[in-house]
Amino acid sequence: MDNIYDVIILGYGPAGLNAAIYAKRYGMTLKIIGRDAGIIAETGEVENYLGIYPINGFELTQKYIEHAKALGVEVEQDEITKIEKKDNIFIVNDKHKAKTLIYALGGDKRKLDLEEEKTYRGKGIAYCATCDAAFYKKKTVAVLGGGNSAFESVKILNKFADKIYLVHRRDQFKAHQKLVDEIKALDKVEFVLNSVVTKVTGDNKVEAMIVKDKDNNEKEIKVDGIFVEFGYEANTDLASNIGVELKNNMIDVKADMSTNIEGFFAAGDCTNGSNVMWQLITAAAEGAIAAESAFKFSHKQN
Repeated sequence: MDNIYDVIILGYGPAGLNAAIYAKRYGMTLKIIGRDAGIIAETGEVENYLGIYPINGFELTQKYIEHAKALGVEVEQDEITKIEKKDNIFIVNDKHKAKTLIYALGGDKRKLDLEEEKTYRGKGIAYCATCDAAFYKKKTVAVLGGGNSAFESVKILNKFADKIYLVHRRDQFKAHQKLVDEIKALDKVEFVLNSVVTKVTGDNKVEAMIVKDKDNNEKEIKVDGIFVEFGYEANTDLASNIGVELKNNMIDVKADMSTNIEGFFAAGDCTNGSNVMWQLITAAAEGAIAAESAFKFSHKQN
């Protein structure tokens, strides 16, 4: 209980583990705590991370953890339930203490909430067109959603797929009108409006989806893949509970990943720095920046 680390890092996805690696290289004492490795561990093939190709998302996270442990980083798997700051010391779960904190708890894409979603995740159900579009070359796919992320996904998939269904529960969109007009002009795209997906079927992989319209009429549409683009929820509750300022429910960070609370830094998909591009490489980069900033802050305090 009396041991006070230079930094505690919350979350061991790419942002948290990269922060740990850099903090260790700066000679900081540290501990990294997290429940799991985040979204990337559930991703199928990762094809867009420089120098590592191809690799499964889970395998990549294991390599991150091995790298960190090889440097002597202490990694603890645990649910984080409480953060507080007393006398300029951060306390996590009433027992772990540190002079600085790097918050990298990420977030998650909103889900379909269908019973079979877990079965087909990585086997036709995807959440990132940037990551997975190339796997659907000359295939038929569906994109679910009506915001900018859904329309951007259609734009990416248009370069690969032969046919794209855009399924939206309304007939109006939240996406920018210019983007909507651009997608409407594409020959490959068919709009399925005032409709929701109620079931996904297939033998070991996605082969079709059942769509129900506002009049409760159902139909089956054959697809090879389904991209869920209902938006993103950042895990920011624990940060906001101690007064960290949010912007659009993301942690508001400066260029050095600092926040309005001294000694509290954030990195990855829970910050408004990443909302321009939720990607592995940007999360890892933010983790490195946060570690350097935590080191400079600690050095200044000493």
